[in-house]
Amino acid sequence: MANETAAGAGGETVSGDGLPSRSAATATATTLQSALARNRAFAAGRRHEGVAIGPVTTFVITCLDPRVDPAHILGLQLGEAIVLRNGGGRVTQQTIETVAFIAQLVENFSSGKGRFEVAIIHHTDCGSANLADDEFRHRFAERIGVTEAALLDLAVVEPVASVVVDVNRLRAARPLFPCVTVSGHVYDVATGLVETVLPADDGDAVAVSRSA
Repeated sequence: MANETAAGAGGETVSGDGLPSRSAATATATTLQSALARNRAFAAGRRHEGVAIGPVTTFVITCLDPRVDPAHILGLQLGEAIVLRNGGGRVTQQTIETVAFIAQLVENFSSGKGRFEVAIIHHTDCGSANLADDEFRHRFAERIGVTEAALLDLAVVEPVASVVVDVNRLRAARPLFPCVTVSGHVYDVATGLVETVLPADDGDAVAVSRSA
């Protein structure tokens, strides 16, 4: 029946039509309200004052998964690193253009002498692995109007292999940002450890095939 409810993940209730009930919406609002209250405490503590835009020597590219927040897993302080997060932490054309933009800013600030390292971090149990499922990928491709091949390329099934692919991809664009070094890492959500797969300046790009 349309008015039936059931317990959903996290204890929220879900209506018969699959939409979160008022209690779930309230929980979400409470989370945001709590975050805004913490922001007031942050501002009152004046911890944001004096944080400069540069020089920054680390640029982290990682997944948008809430378990993979670089401020927590790497202990980054405010202003210590540039962070770019997307689905899977993949290196896309937009990612390459963003790195090139930051590289030009660094060159301007440092009279062409600045350098920084891009750390690409993929992680275990990544939600983007769903893109390797044929049915899920087909439905999502139809939803956003892209090819299934483009989506399959974004799936992180084996994070060690996929982070090597992305390090190679960014290193191949190095003429756009000669001041940049690139390293690849994998974060294990079960252990909390970040392990280096390819260190910065690890020679020529390594060709590793990634299984779909």
